Amino acid sequence: MDTNPVERRQLSPAPPAPLMVPDYAGACLSTLLPALQMGPGHRPSWLPTPLAGAAQVALLVVDGLGWQQLRERAGRVPLLASLPGRPITSVAPSTTAVALASLTLGRPPAEHGIVGYKFAVDGPSGREVLNVLRWSTSSGDARPFLPPDQLQPLTAFGGRPVPVVTRADFMGTGFSLAHQRGGREVGWVVPSSLPALVGHLLRQGEPLVYAYYDGLDKVAHATGLGELYDAELLAVERMVSDLLATLPAGAALVVTADHGQVEVGASAAPLAPEVVRATTMTSGEARFRWAHSLPGQQSALLALLRRTYGGQAWVATREEVVSAGVLGGALPAEVGARLGDVALVPLGDQAFIDPRDAGDARLVCRHGGLSPAELEVPLLVGTA
Repeated sequence: MDTNPVERRQLSPAPPAPLMVPDYAGACLSTLLPALQMGPGHRPSWLPTPLAGAAQVALLVVDGLGWQQLRERAGRVPLLASLPGRPITSVAPSTTAVALASLTLGRPPAEHGIVGYKFAVDGPSGREVLNVLRWSTSSGDARPFLPPDQLQPLTAFGGRPVPVVTRADFMGTGFSLAHQRGGREVGWVVPSSLPALVGHLLRQGEPLVYAYYDGLDKVAHATGLGELYDAELLAVERMVSDLLATLPAGAALVVTADHGQVEVGASAAPLAPEVVRATTMTSGEARFRWAHSLPGQQSALLALLRRTYGGQAWVATREEVVSAGVLGGALPAEVGARLGDVALVPLGDQAFIDPRDAGDARLVCRHGGLSPAELEVPLLVGTA
């Protein structure tokens, strides 16, 4: 694997330690699929060399496989370590809902509007927080009042009917309709079926096949970056081996991820009581927390958060987050309204838990923030 660095820019206002901004203009998840779809001889130079002449491409997205975590375990996974490649950046927040939407739609979050794992929407009870992966709010299933194709109207894969090989449970869900509408879903029930289905589709002549595997992220959330994570990474290595074995001549396998991981564990702390009292709600997630102020109290909330967390986090207004380029551009009004007033992004391996969200405190590994461990993901290539 190559170790070409990805660009790192200091945020404004400058935090006490450097955080990353996604490379939206270059080697980034949001530019990957458009680059692959350019076809042989026309792909940009930041793609690994073996892709230049590939007539067919299978793209495997391994949820939660960060570049740093892979490099630290290179000796355990010799096949993955031997593949040509480099790091690219995910998007921000570095979380599955935002990253997969940016990948399949070929747009940064500012353009497609899925700007967090959880964000504010208008629901039956007023302002509510949408859980994007579940497509639900406190009112329940959000599809009746928030159709996925209205919240996110863009068609995936540049309008081409690309096969999407994904866990069968994910087919037809609200999030699937929001981020891969226009693709052709092909469900797998057990992981061993994924390589077989990809190989079958390539042999049928499909120029591009998209596949998604979520096991590694699940293990990291549940148990951290220890023995069970390493065991699951070996399972990913075997899956990649099976995929390479099924490639037809002239085809290439691309392996990437939506985000990396930070092991937080006991460093996840509830927001201070005075912060909870100063907010109507929070959205985002524990490593990219949005605080929503009481009416007319935005300045007071900003001052409170900077006073409370200024040494632990980048505390920035919505306007400062946008101007720093974190979301990839200016926000349409309807997208800006989905965010809170002040962002709280940890500088270290911390997480900020809203005690009003009981399910938010149980994860060992987390992501969503702007650290290299979360934002750098692999771009590896193998050929037949």
